[in-house]
Amino acid sequence: MTNNPVNLDVFKQIESLAPQNKAYDWDNVGLQIGSYNQKANKVLVTLDVLESVVDEAIEKNINLIIAHHPLFFKPLKHINLETPEGRIISKLIRHDISVYAAHTNLDVVESGVNDILADRLELKARKPLISLGNEKLFKLAVHIPRTHQEQMKEALGHAGAGQQGDYSHCSFQIEGEGAFRSMDGADPYIGKIGEITKVEEVKIEVLVAEAKLQEVVNQVKKEHPYEEPAFDIIELQQSSEGWGLGRIGEIDFKVSLEQYVSTVKEKLNVTNVRVIGDLNKSIKKVAIVGGSGEKYIHHAKRAGADVYITGDISFHPAQIALQSGLAVIDAGHYIEAFMKDGMQNYLMKVLANFDIEVIVSEMNTDPFQYL
Repeated sequence: MTNNPVNLDVFKQIESLAPQNKAYDWDNVGLQIGSYNQKANKVLVTLDVLESVVDEAIEKNINLIIAHHPLFFKPLKHINLETPEGRIISKLIRHDISVYAAHTNLDVVESGVNDILADRLELKARKPLISLGNEKLFKLAVHIPRTHQEQMKEALGHAGAGQQGDYSHCSFQIEGEGAFRSMDGADPYIGKIGEITKVEEVKIEVLVAEAKLQEVVNQVKKEHPYEEPAFDIIELQQSSEGWGLGRIGEIDFKVSLEQYVSTVKEKLNVTNVRVIGDLNKSIKKVAIVGGSGEKYIHHAKRAGADVYITGDISFHPAQIALQSGLAVIDAGHYIEAFMKDGMQNYLMKVLANFDIEVIVSEMNTDPFQYL
């Protein structure tokens, strides 16, 4: 293990997954309160930064809170310590706890909130519901001894290389012979100083989206047995499938809306949902937007969705959906809470070489009770 990371080390890893420039203009992401250079040996992941969550962080000696919903959406005009917001700010400062938010940038990226929800619903052949852009695509080629090829391919796949549609760990390889001479000062894995060494090697080629490139390169350096690994990075003319809000895909078999409601409740761990549409309607194509998604009803309809899953549908948009023939399942805003486990798993993987603990908040920040 290395020394404890500072907050900036954690922020860089989050921004590798969800760059801040992919957040909506109205959003407020990144550092909310605290310091970039503060030690981050214990991290708490939460959906919201409520006073109960801050009290939990204090009790558990947390240095850094990672939240989905920003602590601040608008500039502060004053801080009244008698309000919940004022108490939160006071406690965070007095206990040296930093807060960082990844919100709409985490909603739109691959492996973000909407992919986590789509995974739980087991949506196949999925793509963004609302396309917002395409990412540059690169080809990475690494030369490695044949004895280490499977280990390297597995590491590349885990880092996000070789993703093509519904397939992961895609690669192409060519066998050949590598040759090198180790000069004075080198510490060769194979061969002797001053002698030409020939090795049976494999050239492994994988496709990598720009957002995953640095992580993949880090894995190449980590897993390669050579002191100076040889690899090429080539920018391609074509782009990746792109990034965007929400996901649309298909389930394995057609079911009635009533049957699918039961599936959604089970998969998204909700006890009650609001449903719009004919319960006998056949469901195959499913669209989902985590959080408040009523403004995207028309997008779901135009994309050919049989049912649209989101939260916070109000009365008149519900009527529009009903009249357009689009079934809707309002599962509530709180389904986004699945991001907590997703972010914890991601940070534990990318920060594995640091002495850091990442835990999930135990606080339920859903303001609603269902009776």
